[in-house]
Amino acid sequence: MSSLRDALGQRILVLDGAMGTMIQAAGLTAADFGGPAYEGCNEHLNLTRPDVIRRIHAAYLDAGADIVSTNTFGCAPYVLAEYGLGARAYEIARAAAVLARQAAGARFVLGAMGPGTRSISVTRNVTFDEVREAYAVQARGLIDGGVDALLLETQQDTLNVKAAAIGVRRAMREAGVDRPLMVSGTIEPTGTMLAGQGVEALYVALEHLDLFAIGLNCATGPEFMTDHLRTRAAMATRFVTVYPNAGLPDERGQYAETPGASRSRCGASWTRGGSTSSAAAAAPRRPTSAPSPSSCGAGRPACPQRASPRP
Repeated sequence: MSSLRDALGQRILVLDGAMGTMIQAAGLTAADFGGPAYEGCNEHLNLTRPDVIRRIHAAYLDAGADIVSTNTFGCAPYVLAEYGLGARAYEIARAAAVLARQAAGARFVLGAMGPGTRSISVTRNVTFDEVREAYAVQARGLIDGGVDALLLETQQDTLNVKAAAIGVRRAMREAGVDRPLMVSGTIEPTGTMLAGQGVEALYVALEHLDLFAIGLNCATGPEFMTDHLRTRAAMATRFVTVYPNAGLPDERGQYAETPGASRSRCGASWTRGGSTSSAAAAAPRRPTSAPSPSSCGAGRPACPQRASPRP
């Protein structure tokens, strides 16, 4: 934990880019996924085409990323069960972590865990205990595979986050290790998460979890995230992370946000005395298929002078 904390205390770190778009750009067939029954299960590629995932990590590292995240966004057992792979969640998560670890070398690896396809508050088709157990399984696989930190990302329901965090903490205890735990929520155009919580409510509800970092990702793109990020940063006593997507599509399903526009918005609004003034931040992910750290944070500006987050 100390090395990641020390690095964030010195400068903004650049996170890698989206995994899904890079996989789409690879031109894979059903056979690459292990057959038609598994087509679309990106996580299964950790077992069937590890070379593809390894190349994606390498591309982002070559472009200047300080951190790569594992190919495990949908690795909860009840998500993988949709492909008949629920019982292999630990195996798949561990394989993903090993791939990222091998590629990253001395740089950092985040064990990425998405929100899953079920919500305690919204879809109401999963229980608190089921979420806790699911995240304990995938977290243990990521830990055993060698990740430096664990990230609950694109989170949409505070209850899911709490259950997942408890599961992750249990996995750490059982493995006899301590890893930084990070949470990144997603705010919809309505100004709240899908379950109805705003950024203030989310932060207050999670403060007791002793998180290493808390931030925002995806949803509305950098322009409309700025006010939410500023609010989060003003409240935070932890490190703050942010990595937007390309915003919302227009009526034709096209995205108008360009890499240049993203770079301009992130640099001007976030890293120069703006919303990141209360803590160090991980730089945003670039929402395109071509990896490049220049979208945001390429200059790796120094973190504002401020007291470190409390341990």
